[in-house]
Amino acid sequence: MATVSQRSALTPRHLTRTGERLSFIYLERCVVHRDANAITAEDAEGTTHIPSATIGTLLLGPGTRITHQAMSVLGETGAAVAWVGERGVRYYAGGRALTRSSALAEAQAVQWANARSRLSVARAMYRLRFPDEDPEGLTRKGLLGREGRRVKDCYRAEAARTGIRWRGRKYVPGDFAAGDAVNQAITAAAQCMYGVAHAVVSSLGCSPALGFVHSGHELSFVLDIADLYKTEVGIPLAFDVAAESEEDVASRTRRALRDRINEMSLLDRCVDDIKHLLLAGGADAATASVDRDVVTLQSDGGVEVAAGRNHGGPDGYEDEEVLW
Repeated sequence: MATVSQRSALTPRHLTRTGERLSFIYLERCVVHRDANAITAEDAEGTTHIPSATIGTLLLGPGTRITHQAMSVLGETGAAVAWVGERGVRYYAGGRALTRSSALAEAQAVQWANARSRLSVARAMYRLRFPDEDPEGLTRKGLLGREGRRVKDCYRAEAARTGIRWRGRKYVPGDFAAGDAVNQAITAAAQCMYGVAHAVVSSLGCSPALGFVHSGHELSFVLDIADLYKTEVGIPLAFDVAAESEEDVASRTRRALRDRINEMSLLDRCVDDIKHLLLAGGADAATASVDRDVVTLQSDGGVEVAAGRNHGGPDGYEDEEVLW
């Protein structure tokens, strides 16, 4: 059986980069299979071919069945797969990542493990969301309070802009229809953004669980990243969709959000923002290491040595290849 170091899988350089992919595709009530390097979605209306390497996230809604071969090609091409509820508004489970490098995961862990740097990253996230304010010196409580006021102001401003009567943010878990049209649109937009953020976080090899604002959940960092674009993208778009019509709000919100994400190249920006937040040197600090497909061993003094060799010689570095 081949080991990790011996497998002949595609390298990250052979794959479509995260920023160049479609943000997400939502499927429901169909059978998903494989045809060469594409996946197929078959329903009562026929069969649709979708190039798997162009997908950021595949959202599988109710009534979908997916074959082992389809999951195999999606895994090979680095597409994230998420099983979601009807209209894509509930997350159940997800798939895995594009990169094989641990560079960003290690940087994330280092930033997260120290209370001061964790707060520093949270402040940097606030700056990305609200560049007209400087959160330097704010405590956690201060950040949360100021963020809450800014989001409330955003709701009121968008309601005034679109002429929608705003009665406040209301979402009943498990009962999507309980909210009015604009609340349904906001929920649909938020859940789709969670899927997109999850795809980018996973494709870069980061831990979805190690959040800097959110905590205690397996998707804490995903929620952090999705919130970066809440007041700029998600909320204004939801109000626009609800102002046009109250009919079929969820699916119209998904389509409009997908178009907006692609128009503004949000995936590219999301990748750059994550690197900026986690790497001291910014987005270009570890491009080579993030793209690499190399396994090394940790040694003393921060030195890394070659894996796949026996280091048990007299000097600790016997040059003997290991056969697994």
